[in-house]
Amino acid sequence: QVPLLESGGGSVQSGGSLRLSCEASEHAYRTYSMGWYRQVPGREPKGVAVIHTDGVTNFADFVKGRFTISQDNAKYTRYLQMNNLKPEDTAMYYCAADYRPGFTVVQPLDVLSFAYRGQGIQVTVLG
Repeated sequence: QVPLLESGGGSVQSGGSLRLSCEASEHAYRTYSMGWYRQVPGREPKGVAVIHTDGVTNFADFVKGRFTISQDNAKYTRYLQMNNLKPEDTAMYYCAADYRPGFTVVQPLDVLSFAYRGQGIQVTVLG
């Protein structure tokens, strides 16, 4: 089991910003790709963003240009910065992680198959 501790989230007005944090163990942080997916009740989950161990990031088209990923190596934490939020971004967001070979190009959709995930955190954007 790989614990992933999520924080951040909450409610914000449309156009606002929020930052999600995902803290991992040192081993997981250094070894695993990490990303976020989101889910609305009654709908399929959607991959949002991912960062590979080589630092390459990829984002779903529906958040590209608005969301970014950063990291704090000292805290073994990665962050999903969400700017210009829209009501359709309202969802439960889950951090997830898994091992992927170094030569792999990891896409947001891949996050849905990651073996380890956090507890989820609610993001609500008020329109």
